[in-house]
Amino acid sequence: MLKNVPLFADLDGRELEQIAGSMRERRFSAGDTVTQEGAGGAGFFVVETGQAEVTVGGAARGTIGPGDYFGEIALLTGSDRTATITASSDMLCYGMTPWDFKPLVESNSAIAWKLLTAMAEKLR
Repeated sequence: MLKNVPLFADLDGRELEQIAGSMRERRFSAGDTVTQEGAGGAGFFVVETGQAEVTVGGAARGTIGPGDYFGEIALLTGSDRTATITASSDMLCYGMTPWDFKPLVESNSAIAWKLLTAMAEKLR
């Protein structure tokens, strides 16, 4: 699943296994607020199954579903959530915290470089 996430697309099998090993399963029920805009949040999530609505300032901004990810900004910067995500169906996600992510990146420069270039492309 991680290979299909654009942020991780250039990583090799061993690197993907390292990341997958640090992720934990999270389930959300339809109607749950997964993230709240402006709230603190430390997790990065990849959606395996389910759908969610994304709003910013109360305005609809889109949906996310299988293969999509969110929380990468909070993962890297520790900043507050930039959007509210509400599960529109039951969701199965895999999450990672900064305290899991940081040692992984610090110990593997190849992962760090690939993620840095992927983030730069996304921002561009």
